[in-house]
Amino acid sequence: MNIGEVAKAAGVPAKTIRYYEDIGLIRPQRGENGYRSFRQSDLHKLAFLGRARALGFSIADCRVLLELYEDERRSSSEVKNIAQKHLDEIDRKIADLSDMRATLSELVRSCAGDNRPDCPILSSLAQEAE
Repeated sequence: MNIGEVAKAAGVPAKTIRYYEDIGLIRPQRGENGYRSFRQSDLHKLAFLGRARALGFSIADCRVLLELYEDERRSSSEVKNIAQKHLDEIDRKIADLSDMRATLSELVRSCAGDNRPDCPILSSLAQEAE
């Protein structure tokens, strides 16, 4: 398969595939003409990477997960540890976003939003910067 075909089949943009090749996540074969030639195993790796990235795993985590996927002697505990660490990070981000939303919601409620120049939102932002 060429890059366009594998991109469509894996649901990953060709630009991303080139990047994955540059950083060594995939290694397609090259024909005599220098064009990439993707095998079925490359397609599976790209689909795997696409799903992992869609779940927010970092490139570093994807590299380890791909290595574990290819290692038939792997321990599922290693995979679970990576996933748990990522889940903990997601939970932290959700908590941070929830706090941000509550603060911003309070600021929006406190602003009259009329023609007067005083604005609690701007006052709060100015206090945070000082």
